Amino acid sequence: MIAELSLYGLYVPTLLLLSILALVCTRVLGRLLMRIGFYRMVWHPALFEFALFFILLGSFSMILTNRG
Repeated sequence: MIAELSLYGLYVPTLLLLSILALVCTRVLGRLLMRIGFYRMVWHPALFEFALFFILLGSFSMILTNRG
């Protein structure tokens, strides 16, 4: 994985950018799952979203490292 990216001279850790992407995707998926009524089957919605965030973060990280 690339350790950092340079954005207009400011070095930003790749993990920070992947975390922001995972957070946005988690929010979108959470709203979609809430709309279809999935959270009625989930024991602890906050814990589920926390786990979903880390699953997405790990997936994005693996995609980034295995692309080359």
